[in-house]
Amino acid sequence: MHQKLIKYLPLFGPAWLVMMADVDGSSVIGAAQVGSNFGYGFVLIFLALTLPLYVIQEVSGRVGAVTGKGLGTLVREAYGRKRAGLVAVPMFVTDTLTYAVEYISIGIGLSVVGIPPIVGISLAFVVHLLIVARRGYLGAEKVLLTISGVFFLALLATAVLRGGASSSILYFSTEPNYLFLLASSVGAVIMPFMLFFQASATGIKIGDLKARVGRELNLKEAIKGVRAETLAGAFASEVLMILVEVAFTGVPSLTDPFASGDQLAKALSVVAGPYAAYLFALGLASASFLALVVISLGSSWGIVEALGLKDEWTFRVYLLESVPAYLASMLLPQQYLMGSVLYLLALFDLMVIGPLLVLGMIAKDERVMGEFRLSGLNEAAYWAFGGLIFALGILGLFT
Repeated sequence: MHQKLIKYLPLFGPAWLVMMADVDGSSVIGAAQVGSNFGYGFVLIFLALTLPLYVIQEVSGRVGAVTGKGLGTLVREAYGRKRAGLVAVPMFVTDTLTYAVEYISIGIGLSVVGIPPIVGISLAFVVHLLIVARRGYLGAEKVLLTISGVFFLALLATAVLRGGASSSILYFSTEPNYLFLLASSVGAVIMPFMLFFQASATGIKIGDLKARVGRELNLKEAIKGVRAETLAGAFASEVLMILVEVAFTGVPSLTDPFASGDQLAKALSVVAGPYAAYLFALGLASASFLALVVISLGSSWGIVEALGLKDEWTFRVYLLESVPAYLASMLLPQQYLMGSVLYLLALFDLMVIGPLLVLGMIAKDERVMGEFRLSGLNEAAYWAFGGLIFALGILGLFT
């Protein structure tokens, strides 16, 4: 077992990072709302969401490992540039709003430790700019893996300070608020950028490993490693959502997402003491920054690949998304943007359907995937979970 783990370590990174980026600022805020409103009532739901997260993202990683290409490139090659654009461009639009939420979440987290939001957001923008401009994926990966460890430990410590509470771990209701938060929680599981990021990053990692070892890889063994990492990351991301839910159980009157550091500190100090806010703020800021970088890479790759643009356009696409988002986070009322967070998560249930459809069609194509094509029970599960995500998106947005 130990030798197998060592063998898979060179491939480690893409699946874990995309799962950690899944727990971004908007997801953390959604989980906080869940804890405040329903206590531990979503614990089993979050654990159950590990399965669709794994099943769908495993297909993305497998496609990247087998083809060595990103999803945008594969869609363009199979269906043409126009259809590829129809799949990728909506992600570009939603990611701009997502960036703004991440910037504000970073500002809120840093303001708890005394850094003014305008300074914290500007600092995040500049550092993000430098990482994307000066580092390729493999260089950025090392930084991001370190950040993922920081925010995991910070959120774990916050939940530990919260301590135990009396609450059922499974709650069900047909009330609109419950159904809306359920749809938002499912929307936080699979976001469009995740499908593009894992396929592209896995392809890059496979290509780099082939170049370094100077020979062809055993693809079956490589895919086993991708699957193991995807499963571990899927479980870890849902555990993080549970930790946030636990931390905010018992927090009173959290009817809207918190939009300031003071509001966050007061809310947590009621149930977990004064130090919990500092730990949670560290977790929120680092989670949002990691997501900012991963989302920007996934989105830029997806647009450039889908439209068949040259590689130098990757940074330009990043600027086209991030500059408006930075300005929006600085100029628009924070409460306005944070209030849209849960609606954005529910909207992802619908926005992800296009990428899910084309990914599934490519993954089941034997000409592309060979013996590793999507089939049998795995295929049935993929389409069933895709349908469930879409149905919950409709339910949440129109309830």
